[in-house]
Amino acid sequence: MQHYDAIVIGSGQAGTPLSKKLANSGLKTALIEKRWVGGTCVNDGCSPTKAMIASAKAVWVSENSARLGVLVEHAHVDFPSIIKRKNEIVTRMRENSEKGILETENLDLIYGTAAFSGMKQVTVQLQSGEEQVLTADRIYINTGLKPEVPDIPGIRDIEFLTSTSIMELDTVPEHLLILGSGYIGLEFGQMFRRFGSKVTVIEPSARILKHEEEDIAQNIADILSLEHIDILVKTEVMSLARQGGLICATLHSDGSTREVQCTHVLVAAGREPQTPALNLEMTGVKTDEKGYITVNDQLETSTEGIYALGDVKGGPAFTHIAFDDYRIIYENMDKPGSRSVQDRPVPYCMFIDPQLGRVGITETEAKEKGMDVKVAVLKNESVARSIETGDERGMMKAVVDAYTGQILGASILAEQGGEIVTILQMAMMGGITYDQIMNSVFAHPTYAESLNNLFSTLEK
Repeated sequence: MQHYDAIVIGSGQAGTPLSKKLANSGLKTALIEKRWVGGTCVNDGCSPTKAMIASAKAVWVSENSARLGVLVEHAHVDFPSIIKRKNEIVTRMRENSEKGILETENLDLIYGTAAFSGMKQVTVQLQSGEEQVLTADRIYINTGLKPEVPDIPGIRDIEFLTSTSIMELDTVPEHLLILGSGYIGLEFGQMFRRFGSKVTVIEPSARILKHEEEDIAQNIADILSLEHIDILVKTEVMSLARQGGLICATLHSDGSTREVQCTHVLVAAGREPQTPALNLEMTGVKTDEKGYITVNDQLETSTEGIYALGDVKGGPAFTHIAFDDYRIIYENMDKPGSRSVQDRPVPYCMFIDPQLGRVGITETEAKEKGMDVKVAVLKNESVARSIETGDERGMMKAVVDAYTGQILGASILAEQGGEIVTILQMAMMGGITYDQIMNSVFAHPTYAESLNNLFSTLEK
């Protein structure tokens, strides 16, 4: 049994910087990782998917360049090269992260699967097959999420894909059936459609992206439809079965059933916490009904000295939120109560094309709260930069307080939508009102300049 000052379970985007910071402060720290350093973001999520999305965007640009007077013959997709590039990026990022950990004094990197075997005791099943028992005064859980598999008859018999395994394919699927129309489903759907797959998206709800503005979601659906992606809303998969070299999906919609044949099925119906294997009952750490670890505003669990960071605690499942969790934990060590999860902005970007950048509340949320707001809307067909670059898809939308002029939220569906919405987030953080942005001088012609015109719609 070996005692540490601190144990961090999981080397994701919260666990890695936290473990290094703890060690650099003089605390003897153990960082336990069951697979690869970097967590989902580096290995299975942000970095690899965005690398592949960049390749898919290159296909779209080449096939839509005629409007710019550039004639290109049909783009040839070298899928093995796309996967090779993606793998090289992942390896580089993972190795750099691991190198930084190994070079940190007071920090031990332990590869294995951790489970609690006592209140402040962790037993690690090492990759070598041996066991190692660790104890610590402080323990930080950063184990993240894994794909959730819906209970559909036959699904375990078809070798379905997840957001992890789909990136290891060596050929492009002929027909990809996607269960779920959230960020993962739509990003992969558009990506593989551009690589040459036929794509069908199944969504049980009345529309895609039910947490987004309805007009934004409809605009996205229209854009994806232009790329010949079939989106079936109010549709449920009743069963899946292997039929020779194909998969047969029985679908139910509007009181009737039909069958659709495909070559591959991607499960993108949500993610779930990896808490069952942690043996949390040994610690008194409580979870909610879905298995997420419950924490207070300073991210401490129901057991003193044990904390949870990132996706495993529920809430917004974004890398930048996990990283901010690390900052909250560390800053509160020096100045207790100085930081909390309350009132922090939660920006995010969905990397479909065009991107959807989001921050703050939506028009629907504002009305549900009884707030008096004004809503600015601008279609990109009226944006000079969009016209000049030949991509007028999408729209911009912002919600402002009718009395104070403060910006309350924004949805930017546009080329570089994630960058544009960041400008509005900074305005929100600094208390800058919409009319100040409307009257600001921005470089011409830029996407940022379109914010002048967006807020000018409120003056008409």
